[in-house]
Amino acid sequence: MHIENILKDLKKDDNQAYLLTQFTNIKYISNYMPTSFAFCIIKENPIIYASSMDMEIAKRDSTIEIKQYDKFETMINDLKEDGIKNLAIEPSLVYSTYEKLRDDFKIESKKYIEKERMIKEPDEIRNIEKATEIAQTAFKQLDITSRSETEDVLAFDLVKLMIENGASGASFDTILVSGSDTSLPHAVPQPKELETPILIDWGAKYNGYCSDNTRTIVYTEKEHEIFDIVKESHDKAINAIKPGLKCCEIDKISRDIIEEYGYGDRFIHSTGHSLGLDIHETPGFSLKDDTVIEEGMVITVEPGIYLEGEFGVRLEDTIAVEKRGRIIGDLPLIL
Repeated sequence: MHIENILKDLKKDDNQAYLLTQFTNIKYISNYMPTSFAFCIIKENPIIYASSMDMEIAKRDSTIEIKQYDKFETMINDLKEDGIKNLAIEPSLVYSTYEKLRDDFKIESKKYIEKERMIKEPDEIRNIEKATEIAQTAFKQLDITSRSETEDVLAFDLVKLMIENGASGASFDTILVSGSDTSLPHAVPQPKELETPILIDWGAKYNGYCSDNTRTIVYTEKEHEIFDIVKESHDKAINAIKPGLKCCEIDKISRDIIEEYGYGDRFIHSTGHSLGLDIHETPGFSLKDDTVIEEGMVITVEPGIYLEGEFGVRLEDTIAVEKRGRIIGDLPLIL
């Protein structure tokens, strides 16, 4: 079905083939996840050129015809023999590969695959739900409040627990930081004892699909005050999600609440992002994203307030868009 939809897009734009090199895009189309380089050509008779190192796994997993990669010129000649003149490429294609193609084809950068991946199939949502369940179970098993371990060790322990609960690994580098480092949205765990507050941003990967949650454990009166503002922003944004609204409208709802309390300039990122085979996909809840929300989308909501040199608070849940927004998982915000 995915290939059929892309073929329709190709025909509409007068393109004859679509070149994919991004691993997760190839996995999405064919069920084969490259471990080395690969070239997937979507056309009337799709084909994947896999490296010799990947031939066994590619033949085992791929739903698309597999051919062993010989050299770039061979692939170009094969395309020419198929009558390909207009070739669409991913925006992420590396420039050196584009240079090898531009003399032989009319090239257009297209987001056909991103558009297709925006709406999740039921089995994709089940994988995200399982990844979330694993991540949240591991978090509950982590003794984070004992303060007997350092940030980096606890972050390592959380990944270990996710794997023990069935994850193939973490879906991104785990953030488990405390004290003033919580004002850095992408802080790195340090070999230091826990301070307050404690911010944990973590996720598991299951069957290739990602989960993503953030919780902040607060202690002082000021930390609780900021926490309550972020929670209000988080809750109202989720309650507003429904098909037909634009992504930027959800961002505005979340952002307006934080601005009302005087912390608008301390909310320094978008309200959320889609996830799936990649931890960041499109669309996202941002001021510049006017994508219309549809059933089947899966998008995080993660407002935050970051007080430079003091502390930060972020709360994040992953939302499945149905008739309304449904929170995936059951981990409380207040721990």
